[in-house]
Amino acid sequence: MLNRHEINALTDEQAEQSRKQFGSNALTPPEQTSFWRELWDTFRGDALVRILTVALVITILFAIFGVGDWLEAVGIAIAVVLATTVSTYSEYSNNQLFQKLQDEYSKILCKAFRRRDGLVQVCDLQIDDIVTGDFVLLQAGDKVCADGVLVDGDIKVNQASLNGESEEASKTAAEADYTYDAEQIDFLDKHKVYRGSVVTNGEAIMQVKCVGDKSQFGRLAQELKEDEERESPLKVKLGKVADTISKFGYIGGTLIAIAFMINCIFFNPTLLPGATAYFSAANVMQILRDLVSSVTLAVVIIVVAVPEGLPMMIALVSGLNMKKLLKDNILIRKIDGAETAGSLNILFSDKTGTITKGALQVVSFTSPEGNDYQSFESIPEQLREMLLINICGNTNAIALVQNGHLQVTGGNATERALHEFVGVDGTLTYETYKLECSDSLMFNSSNKYSASVLRGKLNRAIIKGAPEKLLGFCTAYYGEDLKPHPMTDEIRARLEARMSALSEKAMRVLAFATSENGIGDSLLQDMTFVGLVGIRDELRPEAVEAIHTAKKAGIQVVMVTGDKKETAAAIARDAGLIDSPDDVAMTSDDMAKLSDDELKNVLPRLRVVARALPTDKSRLVRISQEKNLVVGMTGDGVNDAPALKKADVGFAMGSGTEVSKEAAEITILDDNFNSLVKTVLYGRTIYNNIRKFIVFQLTINISAVLIALIGPFIGMGTPLSVTQMLWVNIVMDTLAALALGGEPPLARYMNEKPKRRDESIISKNMWSALIVVGIYLTAASLIFLQVPFFKTLFREDGPMVYNGSDIYFMTGFFCFYVFSAMLNGFNARTDKLNVFDNISGNKMFLYIMGLIVAIQVLMTFIGGSILRTAPLTLKEWGVVILLSLIVLPVGTIRKLIFPAKAE
Repeated sequence: MLNRHEINALTDEQAEQSRKQFGSNALTPPEQTSFWRELWDTFRGDALVRILTVALVITILFAIFGVGDWLEAVGIAIAVVLATTVSTYSEYSNNQLFQKLQDEYSKILCKAFRRRDGLVQVCDLQIDDIVTGDFVLLQAGDKVCADGVLVDGDIKVNQASLNGESEEASKTAAEADYTYDAEQIDFLDKHKVYRGSVVTNGEAIMQVKCVGDKSQFGRLAQELKEDEERESPLKVKLGKVADTISKFGYIGGTLIAIAFMINCIFFNPTLLPGATAYFSAANVMQILRDLVSSVTLAVVIIVVAVPEGLPMMIALVSGLNMKKLLKDNILIRKIDGAETAGSLNILFSDKTGTITKGALQVVSFTSPEGNDYQSFESIPEQLREMLLINICGNTNAIALVQNGHLQVTGGNATERALHEFVGVDGTLTYETYKLECSDSLMFNSSNKYSASVLRGKLNRAIIKGAPEKLLGFCTAYYGEDLKPHPMTDEIRARLEARMSALSEKAMRVLAFATSENGIGDSLLQDMTFVGLVGIRDELRPEAVEAIHTAKKAGIQVVMVTGDKKETAAAIARDAGLIDSPDDVAMTSDDMAKLSDDELKNVLPRLRVVARALPTDKSRLVRISQEKNLVVGMTGDGVNDAPALKKADVGFAMGSGTEVSKEAAEITILDDNFNSLVKTVLYGRTIYNNIRKFIVFQLTINISAVLIALIGPFIGMGTPLSVTQMLWVNIVMDTLAALALGGEPPLARYMNEKPKRRDESIISKNMWSALIVVGIYLTAASLIFLQVPFFKTLFREDGPMVYNGSDIYFMTGFFCFYVFSAMLNGFNARTDKLNVFDNISGNKMFLYIMGLIVAIQVLMTFIGGSILRTAPLTLKEWGVVILLSLIVLPVGTIRKLIFPAKAE
């Protein structure tokens, strides 16, 4: 390593001049939109909110002219404000949190050389303070802070975040005449290092050549432009619902206005008969008043037909679930993200750290006699001591016990895994066995082994390396009592079979042996075999269960990895991704040979893509979307960002680069596949709750429109007054949205098939509920109004009469309709016959339904002529409640005739 005095380090003044000349190392942050801009975008992007706004304007105009109701205008305004502000605030606050997490990256400290007071010092500088020309010390575990060239030392780096290649790259110091070309991007150049790479081994000094946006990392970040984003599946579906509802409202409103006018003109006894008298001033004025009333009624019907609680419910439910998901290490940056995750058809997932733990572990130790041990403590004591000496006496890693915890630094991932397996301080081994190392040989790719010659209690050389290299030179082996025995063909064949079995399970196999010879040509002669270990990046146990859940949910999971095909396929089999002979594992080269049409044919059977390139991910997203699939993609590197952005929902890993997180809608903070599957469950919960609300609200809307349409033709005028319809609309829309929006996530949602992108949000089962219960409410209401028996159940001495019916009877009908609609909420909230299924998970539902009853009872006392109500007696309330309860068995019978099927 260069002497620090030989380094031409910059002074603080020179560093400032460099910053002015070549720029800062800070990356240009993406443009941050203000809360108000996001609010406007939310407003523009929601079809239902736009329809509501039109209804709001019309309602205000009618209220101004005295033929409308300010109460309805306030109700619609509240719905619009809540629908837009809640979702925007949830998204905005999570984006602010995301930005704070990103800002943490700029606090990474780098070890840079600076000349201060004439002396070259190693200073801890924040990554943004590094400038062109700085010399930076790179050690194992450091993240390279800028693009540059090595001027001293040797290191190995992982460049996966830039090129997707998981294999470590060796970097060495450049010669004095080396020319650095910033425009030539070559990750295989042995002298260049790039920002975002991670040093895995060694120590070196880098001279910084490119900083900030001019680095390759920065260029990739800036090239990631805002692509035109596909609408989320839910927005597509709700857009269709909005169109249907608006058409239904306009047609219904027009027909009702016409029916009302026909009733007024031809069946109104106040109009004077006769051709001349018919056009008298009094009649014309009456007709004009009726015309205004009919138009008002039409507008009210249009307003009633639009479920203003739906966008509000989506906003509230999504916002609440975003907070819940954050507690589960899932950061939703875009409110559509969780909803879209619930509709996933296919998910392309990374392997390392997502399906696997992301760190090598010793899975087993095999003694020469063929016995397997899964833990260090289970190995027989004497053989265990020999293995301990072999691991701790022949390593570049340093293991120390601090505060009761083992901390391993230095060395490579394999050596760290070995230390964690034995779980003791390495120095303790030397002290206990009075050992000292007199000579050593470092591992290299040609020898495929490393060795240390020990003196003390054990006067032998200890060797670890590739078993195929060492086993052939072993003429003896240690028994489990540590006594040497001659190596036989049977023992050798058994060990070779074990090595093959471990390799087939994607394990790295490492052998240990001892020799009486010193370092030199004879070192490997006549060795004694100690045993072998199997090492691999072990599966996350919870990920295996999560993959099973995802497959059960109908989601095709494809593992995309930089590993070789054999390793990837073995992991996929253990994880349950590959469980059929028809399942396909292919390499990037295999995929490149297929045309798009051929790849589309293979896609349903695809489970693994090995040696994958960044471009493969983007192609897989494009091919899947062309098949009209809803696509999810995971990633953690800069190279993954384009695919994350193109996917319907991108899942960035919490340990990944800031560029990948910026491109994704969702960040999985714990890198866990299980967290990803939780997002799917929450997404499906949101979707199902929206469906429940649609069934509840549209049933009311359909019946209200039909009652208003039929009423004039049977001489009832408008059985539900304009004010009553508006009251039902406000109470049912807003409160029911809160009630049904709180329905809990249910495990059975993961048994449903994913919803197609072009699939209607209203299923066949929902249509049966809408039609059956909608017709029942309509028929029951008309029977209640027309059959004389029901009138006898109410008093007939009220202060007001409407269409020949007493105020108490009309109040009873109004309450019967409201209570029937409210109780139908129990039918709508579950497909099960038991209407109280999982009610304990949403006690708010019971509270809100109770609140609706309380408000309705209160309104009979204070509604008066405005709501056309009067207080009822206990007997009359009993009649209303008993008749209202009929809707529950009607809903149950409907479920028996049209049982819900997995859709």
